[in-house]
Amino acid sequence: MESIISNSSQNSVTVSVVIPIFNERDTLETLVNNVSNALISEYSYEIICIDDGSKDGSTSILKQLAKKRQDLRAIVLRRNYGQTPAMAAGFENARGNIIISLDGDMQNDPADIPRLIAKLNEGYDLVSGWRNNRQDNTFTRLLPSKIANILIAQLTGISLHDYGCSLKAYRSELVADMNLYGELHRFIPVLAYIEGARITELPVNHNPRRFGVSKYGLGRTFAVIMDLFTILFIKKFLTRPMHIFGSLGLTLMIFGLSSGIYLTMIKILGQNIGVRPLLIFSVLLILAGVQLLSFGLLAELVMRTYHESQKRPIYRVREIIN
Repeated sequence: MESIISNSSQNSVTVSVVIPIFNERDTLETLVNNVSNALISEYSYEIICIDDGSKDGSTSILKQLAKKRQDLRAIVLRRNYGQTPAMAAGFENARGNIIISLDGDMQNDPADIPRLIAKLNEGYDLVSGWRNNRQDNTFTRLLPSKIANILIAQLTGISLHDYGCSLKAYRSELVADMNLYGELHRFIPVLAYIEGARITELPVNHNPRRFGVSKYGLGRTFAVIMDLFTILFIKKFLTRPMHIFGSLGLTLMIFGLSSGIYLTMIKILGQNIGVRPLLIFSVLLILAGVQLLSFGLLAELVMRTYHESQKRPIYRVREIIN
């Protein structure tokens, strides 16, 4: 496959590095310098720092750096939206053929970026970092993350060791196809898989946090589980929601109607069915089945409106051979 780097002649920027920032004033200047040192000798690049409503003075420091450096662009959001919207803002403003994402706390090592790019040029669409020697607290970070990674891999069928690592390399056309919202940044590999991406992972360095405090903890476990349900539904039923709602609805209706036929038969034989709980249960099953079928039809209309209004195809072309 042709290297992405060969396209640099069509774009003045080869690599865009996207860094969400939230209360990281102590790391900003060193982080930007480290990213620049990792890229300046080999690539034309830009660094995009997205200030996600920082309250510790990060905004003023970022503005000063952006005025002094031609390789740095600062995007200041109006308030704290979260990591996923911040990353989406960076992706939308990136101009490079290759997009790199990493955290602003300096736990990701910018020296790994050239290795990720080299791996991407082997023919992949996304290269995900794997913090195989992670420098975090065992009980509050490592153990929950390990369980979450196993659960996500088993349920989605995408075998990665570290879904939570922000250090990733993407082809720009893949990022353009993905819509990020909510807190789906940790499920980017799954969203990329839905778009037909070729995905791999690469072991990367991970440094202990030296400044500030972590924004993540055990309290986010519930949010991860809810997002996992969302991503599983998107993966399996995004373009055919009637398959899930209709199947459940028809199943409930069959059980409800079967119960109703049974009650009708014993009523004809002279038995009293008015006091039987099965009568109420069969009615509830039929009503629930009708509601699920209605939800399925509405979901189909919503999906049709979504794809047609945005002219968004339900397929992705990798290449056309003449």
